[in-house]
Amino acid sequence: MPGCSVPPCDRQRFSVECPSRLLFDQIADKWSMMVLTVLDGGPLRFNAIRRHLEGITQKALTQCLRRLERNGLLSRRVIPASPVGVEYEITPLGRSLQPPFKALYRWTLDHFDEVEAARLRFDDQPTA
Repeated sequence: MPGCSVPPCDRQRFSVECPSRLLFDQIADKWSMMVLTVLDGGPLRFNAIRRHLEGITQKALTQCLRRLERNGLLSRRVIPASPVGVEYEITPLGRSLQPPFKALYRWTLDHFDEVEAARLRFDDQPTA
């Protein structure tokens, strides 16, 4: 990586020192992928995002949005109203993740029955 003091990453393992590992962790976690998917349709306010993500806490969503903003994947705009609002939108860099995310989602739909069958086979095995 240009200008990086960390040596190039070993492609055969995920070294702790590899900066790409941290980035991968941050964009591949479940909330980040879901937030970027929710924002695919256009900018939304915090509470609108939260309504789309059943089970996410306010703290977890705040942390996720900050990580995504820090990584340049979304932008934050303050809306000077009463009360003040905040709107989030995917950046062009964040949009570049949409094709692989959509492909992964499509894979989950296409292979769900196979995965479910594997789960049932696994669960039916006697425990050792």
